[in-house]
Amino acid sequence: MRVKRSPPRRNEQILLSDNAASLAVQAFLQMCNLPIQVVCRANAEYMSPSGKVPFIHVGNQVVSELGPIVQFVKAKGHSLSDGLDEVQKAEMKAYMELVNNMLLTAELYLQWCDDVTVEEITHPRYGSPYPWPLNRILSYQKQWEVRRKMKAIGWAGKTLEQVLEDVDQCCQALSQRLGTQPYFFNKQPTELDALVFGHLFTILTTQLITDELSEKVKNYSNLTAFCRRIEQQYFEGHDKDSSTIAARSAKRSLLR
Repeated sequence: MRVKRSPPRRNEQILLSDNAASLAVQAFLQMCNLPIQVVCRANAEYMSPSGKVPFIHVGNQVVSELGPIVQFVKAKGHSLSDGLDEVQKAEMKAYMELVNNMLLTAELYLQWCDDVTVEEITHPRYGSPYPWPLNRILSYQKQWEVRRKMKAIGWAGKTLEQVLEDVDQCCQALSQRLGTQPYFFNKQPTELDALVFGHLFTILTTQLITDELSEKVKNYSNLTAFCRRIEQQYFEGHDKDSSTIAARSAKRSLLR
């Protein structure tokens, strides 16, 4: 099975949360030892069946987001969590929910609700493939959509400091679960490891207005070591076409 993965255009357009989601899927596919080809598209969000990135294209089938992609790959005979018992699988799913509810939501908050980040990073990047005034219209439309979601889940009234505290609590929980193990369930990675790596590595290597977000992750040495471990094992030395880390790690690699 050869997989083609489609995120937005990386160097110009992709945002923090989309980059994290795309990297999580890529890490999962690398961990499954599946050959992949990364194709960046300016309109990837609109090509996706769920409206979210990334998505994979296998033959005539298109599947988007990590959860459905994990299930699709499992149906093809590739699974990272078959060795877990039912209790461990339930625990894995709980931690994946924690990451999505905390880290992903914090990334969305930062890029669409923090006014300075919105004006200096989000609007220029999100609208970069489109001419004026479409670039501004689409950016404001997306901002309204995300802020409506934030209001629905009770995050709209939070301050940046409160969001960063949520991130710290999530990192603390992940750090405690990981402990001194190489992966969250000891010696073999699961989709939880791919998801956590995608978010943490992206936070650590993405240049934002300030370093406050990345500093929260850097407070936990076992989490940064975990990211280095996966970067070394599953990305370094792999085919250039299948490794998106190489595009930006020359300047901000965790190994330097």
